[in-house]
Parts: sequence; structure tokens; C-alpha cells
Amino acid sequence: MRAIAESAGAGGAAELRAPIDIPALIDSHPVSSFQRWILVLVGCAVVMDGFDVQAMGFVAPAIVHEWGIEKAALGPVFGAGLLGMLVGSLVLSICADRFGRRPVLIAATVFFALCMLATTLVHTLGQLLAMRFVTGIGLGGIMANASALASEYSPHRRRVTLMMWVSCGFTGGAVLGGAISALLLPLGGWRALFVFGGVVPLVIAALMLRYMPESMQFLVLRGRRLDRVQQWLRHIAPGVPVDAASRYVVHEAKQDGAPVAELFRGGRARATLLLWGINFLNLLNLFFLANWLPTLAVDAGYSANVAVAVGTLLQVGGVVGTVAMGPLIDRVGFYRVLVPVFALAVLTIALIGQPALPLAAMLAAVVVSGFCIVGAQPALIALASSVYPTTVRATGMGWSLGIGRAGSIAGPLVAGWLIGLHWSNGALFVAAALPALLSCAMVFCMGRTGFGKGHNGGNNGNNGAATREGEKT
Repeated sequence: MRAIAESAGAGGAAELRAPIDIPALIDSHPVSSFQRWILVLVGCAVVMDGFDVQAMGFVAPAIVHEWGIEKAALGPVFGAGLLGMLVGSLVLSICADRFGRRPVLIAATVFFALCMLATTLVHTLGQLLAMRFVTGIGLGGIMANASALASEYSPHRRRVTLMMWVSCGFTGGAVLGGAISALLLPLGGWRALFVFGGVVPLVIAALMLRYMPESMQFLVLRGRRLDRVQQWLRHIAPGVPVDAASRYVVHEAKQDGAPVAELFRGGRARATLLLWGINFLNLLNLFFLANWLPTLAVDAGYSANVAVAVGTLLQVGGVVGTVAMGPLIDRVGFYRVLVPVFALAVLTIALIGQPALPLAAMLAAVVVSGFCIVGAQPALIALASSVYPTTVRATGMGWSLGIGRAGSIAGPLVAGWLIGLHWSNGALFVAAALPALLSCAMVFCMGRTGFGKGHNGGNNGNNGAATREGEKT
């Protein structure tokens, strides 16, 4: 299926000139400095997304001390932020497929930045809870849009690698938060961290407003601003003749229906439901491990230093997994990597809580679990981008993440409930291995749907519609 858009002023000469195939042009050229700059900009937004999501964890002890409240009172505050992100993922991804990735990504960044600054003015627990929910809505619009833009400006041969490296910024932002909090909390208290978390995203939003382009595929399919497509193509492929008479090709058809309904059309219903299930299970596991590993390590008799190391090694394993899996998936495909990765996670997660396990072996199991579970999450985002065409890509990715956010809320709650029932550490981690086992089975089933095998979003869901002539702008 093709969409051909004609820029204003196209005359008879244009009819004799072959249209420019935008995805093929991106695939056939080296990654330009223009594309790298786009990846840096969206990566910076993802870094601050990770920083601001983790901000409450860093300032919680200071707030408890200043306000004289119980630590448990902050539980709903943490949940409110995750709930806001769920809402933001679902709503803002639809907006991105209607209005564009660029305006929604910039608006979401400005919105959560202002919310972070407004959080410095709160003085009650209720106000803090409300602000974290509202901030979460803005944060929920970052990852899917940033990943969609990274996908649509990356060549097929390196698409998964570049997308996963951009997604890795989320974990990097959490690590940055630890370093910045150690510096700012003694100097300016907990409010200083929220000032940092508000000012820096505003700077990033200003840079995106000035330098970041819209998805060219999106504009061609919508028949908008084709003059800008001409300008950006010159940065990507300076040797290709592009002018006002150029026509552009995207191998998809414009879809005007409800974006969420489109996720279930074109044979995508089974793939969509499996993606939702895998994201739910993996984020349930990820947040269970991230939230409870240090506490359970202390309960198992390890020192506080070992507990901190356990939590840190989980994230280190995740970073290594993200960096390593991307090139491997680009080479052999999603399913040949993710099925064995989740199978390995079943074994290593179950091992973590075994009382007879030596400390070195337990730490190794934590690292490998982080590699498999934390490292696989960016791969799942990239997998979603390969399932959906441009017109519903942000919606597909946002809803996969949004459903997954429900798992991130459920994971710590279920773990707390099981701990309240006095389950042993061994039993807890065997139970935590079950979502990884289900993820493994669902990824295997996903491979049989046919979607994502070519890890090229432009080729899945085409289904043979006719050529469309784009409107002139």
C-alpha cells in the first residue's frame, strides 16, 4: 500500500519524476548528524522522564521528616504518580496520532515540567498526591512519542538498537536522580530536586521546539507541511534532488477511524492483546523487583549495604541488557531473542530467594534478572512500534505501555499482600518467576502472529490498500 503526497506547485514535470520513498531513503543512507540530533533530543526527554518518575523515591525520607508523617502515608502518593502515567499513556498517545508526535511530546514535556515546579508549593499530603497524579499524566506522554519519533527517523537496519538506546535514557534518568539528589538535598532540601526536575525539562522543550522535526511519514500521510519534509530530507540525504515539485511515498494508507479501534483491525487483534499482556506482566515483575528486592534482602539477613547493591545491580543489569539486546534483535529478530531471555528470567528470578544460595550467586542472579526483565522492556516498546503502521503507531505503543502501567501498580501491591501473608523469600521469588514464564509463552505466541518478524513498522499492517493521493499544502 502506498501514500503519495504532492507538494504545492507540482506541475507536469513532477509527473515524470519518480516519487521519493521516504522509508527507503532513510534506510539507504547513513545515519546523519540531523538524525543523531533528533535521537539526542528525544533521549534527553526520556532521561528527564526517568528522573521525574523516580523523584519521589529520592525525596520521600526528607518529606517524612519535615512533615512528621508515617512512611506508609506516602504509599498512595507513589501510586498516584503511576496512575497518572497510565492515564497519560492512553490519552496522549491518541492525541499524537491525530495531531503529531512533535506537538504532543513538547506539550507533555512542558506540562510535567511546570507540574514539577508547582510541587515545590505543596504543603499537605493531599496536595502532594494530587500533584503527583497530574504530573504523571504529562510523564505518560513521553516514552511512546519519543520512541515513535526515534523509530520513524531510524534506518531499518539499526532501528531496534537506536530505539532501545533512547529508551535506556529512562534508567539513566533514575541513576542521574540519585546523583543529583545526593548533591541538592543537603543544599536546598527536597524542593530543590523538584526545581531541577522542572527547569531542565523546560530547557529541553525549548530545544525541541526549535530543532526537532515532526515525523515525515506522519506529515505525508496527513498531507501537511510537505515543504518541511523537503527541508528535512535535504539534511538526511543532501545528494538527493528535492524541490517544491517532489512527491513523497509512504507504504501505508491514511486511516481516519478511531485510533484504538484500528489496533484491532488489519489482523492485529491477537497481536495487540498479546502485547498488552506481555507489557502488563513484565512491568508487574519489574516493579516488584525494583521496589522489594532491597527490603527482602535485609529480611534475608543481608546488610543495608548489600541491600543497596542488590537494587543497583538490578538496574545495571537492565542497562547492559538494553544495550546488548538492540543490535542482537536487529540481527536475528525479536522472537529469537525475547523467548530465551524470558525463559532465562524464570530461572534466575526463582533462584534469588533461595536461602542456600551463596551471596555471589544471588547477586549474579539479580544482574541476569535485570538484564532479562528491565532490559527487555525497551525491546517490548520497539516490538510495539513494529506491529503498528504510522497512523496508529503512537496509540499502539502508548496503549501497550498504559496497560503495562497497570502491572507496575499491581506488582508492588501483590508483593506487599503476599508478604503480609508471611510467604517466605523463596516462595515469593518463585511466584515472581511465574509472570516471566507467562511472558515467555506469550512472546512465543506473538511470534506466530507474523507481526514484528521483520521489525519494520512500515511493513506490518499494510494489507494491500490502494494508492492515496495526498492533499496539497
